[in-house]
Amino acid sequence: MTAPPTLETERCVLTVLRPELAHLLLAYRQRNATHLAPWEPTRSAEDATLQDACQRAAARSAQGYADGDSVQFIAIDRQSQTMVAACNFTNIVRGPFQACYLGYSVDQDWQGQGLMREVVQAGMDHVFGTLGLHRIMANHMPSNVRSERLLRSLGFEREGYARAYLQIAGHWEDMVLNARINPQS
Repeated sequence: MTAPPTLETERCVLTVLRPELAHLLLAYRQRNATHLAPWEPTRSAEDATLQDACQRAAARSAQGYADGDSVQFIAIDRQSQTMVAACNFTNIVRGPFQACYLGYSVDQDWQGQGLMREVVQAGMDHVFGTLGLHRIMANHMPSNVRSERLLRSLGFEREGYARAYLQIAGHWEDMVLNARINPQS
């Protein structure tokens, strides 16, 4: 297995989430529980505590990276050394498709400061450049105007609308389907 990449942005260092960094994810999720709840799936019953959930997520992230199925970055603020965002490229498919899905979140205290764009752009540069993927797909709830604006600013184009597509916070939600094609493809 190759060593996980470390990406540098103006304000952060991006690294792949792995078990030794689960404590950063735990602190992030604790700080942002209310902020992130409306946008995330309900947690699995097998994760008895948030700490269990973070340990499992870190182990899955490391295994996904090792298997070539995903690259799940956490963004660590250079000054505070805390996790301030996540940028995940999952369900990587090779062969003739060469694509993945993008998911992301940002700390409530960092909203509206351009950090999410900075982090996602660095992640996309890695996925398109280093991994050579052709397509990144990203979906957002119609009510999530911030995500819509972020995706447009990053060059994503709307490709469709899916009814009752994903279970978020215990409810089946519609999603706007978006994609970005590698400009080098």
